[in-house]
Amino acid sequence: MSLATTTLGAGCFWCVEAVYQELRGVASAVSGYMGGALEHPTYEAVCSGRTGHAEVVQLQFDPEVISFDDVLYIFWRTHDPTTLNRQGADRGTQYRSAIFWHSPQQQAAAVAAKAATDASGLWPEPIVTEIAPASAFWPAESYHHNYYRLNPNQPYCAIVIDPKMQAFRQQFADRLQPTA
Repeated sequence: MSLATTTLGAGCFWCVEAVYQELRGVASAVSGYMGGALEHPTYEAVCSGRTGHAEVVQLQFDPEVISFDDVLYIFWRTHDPTTLNRQGADRGTQYRSAIFWHSPQQQAAAVAAKAATDASGLWPEPIVTEIAPASAFWPAESYHHNYYRLNPNQPYCAIVIDPKMQAFRQQFADRLQPTA
């Protein structure tokens, strides 16, 4: 099995990680930071909005099971790509919608998918998602990893992530990993 890598920003990385961890073909979804100038950024530094980083999730996925196009199809439908530097109540450049591509093929696919999704009428406003080359990926602090799975009763998880996950599971039931 040869895995592919992509890195996505869609607001809070806890939400993005929770979605992609449940998809068949995704081997790993790791929360972290990308797109800024500071080396070894911390959560506190990124949250200041002064480092230029976005909260992201770096995916390792099996393209034989889930294509990059399918990864993007889900991306466009599990966050609002029309709000600049914001997802819900989370505001700041660190919450921007972004696709950090890892190959020219991913770049072309991301540009095409953005244009097709924009033209589809899925969103009433224009998509503002940044499409940029991947840069250094800095994994988030360990307490951010598997956050939703490990903290289901935390208020943010119960109020923000749970409703998103219920809608996601209903819409993409045929693409979920089998449960034990």
